Amino acid sequence: MALYSEKVMDHFRNPRNVGVIEDADGVGEVGNAKCGDIMKMYLKIENGIVTDVKFETFGCGSAIASSSMATELIKGKPLEEVEQLTNKAVAEALDGLPDYKMHCSVLAEEAISSALEDYYRKHPEARPPKG
Repeated sequence: MALYSEKVMDHFRNPRNVGVIEDADGVGEVGNAKCGDIMKMYLKIENGIVTDVKFETFGCGSAIASSSMATELIKGKPLEEVEQLTNKAVAEALDGLPDYKMHCSVLAEEAISSALEDYYRKHPEARPPKG
């Protein structure tokens, strides 16, 4: 069995949504000191919908693939859905990651959460009600 799925290899070789959004509504940056991976997510939000998302990732193939897939999963989605994204959903969408690479999908989830928090700090009225 191959170490990485075809989807992981595709998102590593052809990452989607790479880059910077200069006038991003929310920016989040996270890192993992143990492996050295760093992810930065940029969100453009209009009327409660993620209309654009870009990322910059310094890390291994799994980190790049996780970032790429995470952006695909949230683009065009309402904030309520984006907030529900889990690292497991990212890993499942990639047809799995080796156990020792699951932290990459966790970083993608955390980078999105960090970008959302940045957005809500700037726009507290936009935070969806809990419940």
